[in-house]
Amino acid sequence: MEEPVCLVGNGADGELEVNPAALDILRGVAQPVVVVAIVGLYRTGKSYLMNSLAGKKKGFSLGSTVQSHTKGIWMWCLPHPRRAGHTLVLLDTEGLGDVEKGDTKNDVWIFALAVLLSSTLAYNSKGTIDQYAMEQLHFVSELTEHIKVKAQGGDDLEEDTEFVRFFPSFIWAVRDFTLELRIEGQLVTEDEYLEHALALKKGNNKKVMDYNLPRQCIRNFFPTRKCFVFVQPASRQEMGQLDSLPTSALDPQFLDQTRRFCDYVFQCSHVKTVKGGILVNGQRFSSLVQSYVGTIRSGQVPCLDNAVTAMAAIENEAALREALAHYAAGMGGLRLPAELGELSAVHGRCEPDALRLFMQRSFKDEEQGFQKQLVAGITERYANLLAENEAVSEQTCRALLEELSAAMQQKLSAGLYSQPGGYQAYDRDQNRVVEDYRAKANKGVKAEETLEQFLASKKAEAEAVLKADNLLTEAEKHVAEEKQKAELLEQQRKAAEEKRLQTEQLMKDQERSHQENVKQLEAKVAEELAGARQEAERALESKLKEQEAMLQKGFAEKARLMEDEISGLKREISSASKTDFLSGLFSTIKEGLRTVASVSDFLTSRRQQGKGTSNPSKTQRRK
Repeated sequence: MEEPVCLVGNGADGELEVNPAALDILRGVAQPVVVVAIVGLYRTGKSYLMNSLAGKKKGFSLGSTVQSHTKGIWMWCLPHPRRAGHTLVLLDTEGLGDVEKGDTKNDVWIFALAVLLSSTLAYNSKGTIDQYAMEQLHFVSELTEHIKVKAQGGDDLEEDTEFVRFFPSFIWAVRDFTLELRIEGQLVTEDEYLEHALALKKGNNKKVMDYNLPRQCIRNFFPTRKCFVFVQPASRQEMGQLDSLPTSALDPQFLDQTRRFCDYVFQCSHVKTVKGGILVNGQRFSSLVQSYVGTIRSGQVPCLDNAVTAMAAIENEAALREALAHYAAGMGGLRLPAELGELSAVHGRCEPDALRLFMQRSFKDEEQGFQKQLVAGITERYANLLAENEAVSEQTCRALLEELSAAMQQKLSAGLYSQPGGYQAYDRDQNRVVEDYRAKANKGVKAEETLEQFLASKKAEAEAVLKADNLLTEAEKHVAEEKQKAELLEQQRKAAEEKRLQTEQLMKDQERSHQENVKQLEAKVAEELAGARQEAERALESKLKEQEAMLQKGFAEKARLMEDEISGLKREISSASKTDFLSGLFSTIKEGLRTVASVSDFLTSRRQQGKGTSNPSKTQRRK
């Protein structure tokens, strides 16, 4: 993207709405996305930091007046400067507290969307982190009213403990900082300055609880916290032209602080994930934006569970379509009629490729519903191709036999086989037809069966010629009849053997398909379990760190209350790693995939419905 575009704005009715053009851009991003959002009061210099992350002097509008320039949420997608194969998505948000809006509801939803959509959230403020700055961050205290984790059940306390698993990393950017980083005479780091500002007071009265509330929320909700302080970049007179000032005109200390800020974001910001540790790419991110904004417009509270379920349905449906299209394209170049071994080999290459394509895009496929559809779809398409191949083969063989036996039919019509010695000539000519037929290549899977049907159709004709031949004795006629029966029986045996081998090959195809599905699904499930385990491990690490901080500050009761959720996270991590749990899960998966109909089932159904013959024009094209 050469420049940012509006992702979420306000429609004519004043309600939030998504920009379709921005969604189209996101749908074209197949790479995992690292999403960095910035929020804060209006006119605090948020856009400058975002332009710095983009490596540009201009992009997000800076403005030079007391009016807020950024409206809604603006998006800029760029190649990630440090991670190959990843896209950096920058979200610049409308300034909070803009007096011109006169409606705080919009601010609340902008803040909530920034939290829901980002993997790193930067909060931008001016001056110092004092009580006033904390009061301006009251949106954090209200998040539990505007975001839900679970679709059903769960009290507010449960929701609070879940937030840390899915919320972004938190950065507090303090602009125009003029103080010295000292606490009680001791030099401190920026992070220590933030932790000191987030320290809780002891007591249970309303004043203490009000003081602690935003601090407790930041501590509880965000898995990691980081602080950067920035001096004023230029003189007051020049502040309005930051995007046009040369770098040499900016304070070197400010430039160094900005560089450190960008380095941290590039290095430490994770790929955006959703519940279950599922990685998000541009396509999935577009679904999330639509889901959250749609929920807000409907007057409901955005729910992480519901958003992930909706996103999974969209992505899995698309994954199914792509995989089936990939399989069909791979099988479409075959020249019919073909031997079953050739069809099987191509099917054996195309099916795993289609499965891999499906697995790469799909996720949260409950009870493998979409994968079963894929298996059934591939099976049906393979069966249809086999049925078409049978029809083309039969048509080719019939045409060949008709061509080779045309001379015999002419002789028969002319009465040449009705003369004495005619049967010997008839038998010689028929044997030559069979020999020439066998010598012809590329007849396909119906070669023996069609020949059997041809010979059976000529049985009465051969008997009539034999009966009319007065040159042969009765004994010789009897020998000829027995030879004729033996040849027909031998051909029936060959046709039966042809069918047996083909049925055997189809069974091998089915088992190979099942094993490939199980293998790829097991890898997918293991990957998703690992993602969920990592998600729980990050939450556990954050909770243990917070518990230790509470104990050090003398909040023993608060630390004790955290024990239940810490124990729950430990149990979750332990159970997801147990071998018996995984083997039981994979056993269930295997049985579930066995329920899909086989190629033989589909092929039998096609034959019973009388659809085994192909369209002549289509057949001609395939030939």
